[in-house]
Amino acid sequence: MDGEVPGPHSGDMESFETLVRAEFDPKTTYLNTASTGLLPARTLAAMRDAAQSAADGQPLDMFADVEASRAAFARLLGVPASRVATGASVATFSGLVASSLPAGAEVLTAEADFSSLVNPLHLRRDLKVRSVPLERIAESVGPDTALVAVSSVQSADGRIADLAGLRDAARAHGARTLIDASQSNGWLPLAADDFDYVAAVGYKWVFCPRGVAFLVVPEDLGESAGLTPLFAGWASGEHPWDSCYGPVEELAHSARRFDESPALFSYTGARHSLALVEELGVKAVHAHDTALADRFRAGLGSLGHEPVPAPGSAIVSVPGLGHRQGDLGRAGVQVSDRAGNLRAAFHLYNTEADVDRLLDVLAG
Repeated sequence: MDGEVPGPHSGDMESFETLVRAEFDPKTTYLNTASTGLLPARTLAAMRDAAQSAADGQPLDMFADVEASRAAFARLLGVPASRVATGASVATFSGLVASSLPAGAEVLTAEADFSSLVNPLHLRRDLKVRSVPLERIAESVGPDTALVAVSSVQSADGRIADLAGLRDAARAHGARTLIDASQSNGWLPLAADDFDYVAAVGYKWVFCPRGVAFLVVPEDLGESAGLTPLFAGWASGEHPWDSCYGPVEELAHSARRFDESPALFSYTGARHSLALVEELGVKAVHAHDTALADRFRAGLGSLGHEPVPAPGSAIVSVPGLGHRQGDLGRAGVQVSDRAGNLRAAFHLYNTEADVDRLLDVLAG
């Protein structure tokens, strides 16, 4: 996160565009990745093949796809695959972390952060959950803080958390950290080693089908933090096919002990989506996405609108324009209405023409 992210060279840009156009062909001006990302052609083809094989009575080894997805996500965040658990939602992983905290522990969150992250913490009625403005979260960490849970990028308006400041403050006070990277994974570089836990769904910026989520845990698998695999089933055993009946005698010696039983068809697709992100490179995606977002911000100024301040974000939220979502949709421009704000999310399949189309319709 620290420092400037360099943009791609011209030759890289050409290969980037060629690869993107081979995988995506949206029929609308799709600026709603913060809600759901588009499926690449390769992912759709893999899921169709898997479904047909299952219908033919010759199911593929989709558990291999789970492991390939786990490894790809681990590479994106710079950690060993042995530290990555797979599941279906951030809420489950947040609840898992919440369950590890002692009664009375203080948890620090950002105001109005995404419910899947914060609600499981609030449902532990014996925890002291304290919410502060996002801009104050690093300075609000104190000696009584046991856990800081925050989204790297806010879903509602695209604001980016001061993760470097949060990392340093948490380490200074001995607090653990849980980062929800659902709205940044795939376009904003993130070093998972800077934090105790990093969770993310895959159906937004890394183009996975719904039903795919990941959790990065510490090297000791959370044992020093009291992290317990409460949801462990047979798939969480060191030898899964020997763990189908009765209590699992030997849990996986890796983060796989925290796996949910996987949604196999979703992971069959995820494997190919994550491979595409690796081929494109997060730094190149970052440069592409943020350039488009900056173009939109500049255009908004010429229309007399001021977006929510979120420098460097691929998500742009415009107060008071959420009611235009319907008009925009009828014009073939897909955006979101979030709390009265118009939210546009710019990703690798978007172009400058998409930005200009959105501005034209808003001005119309």
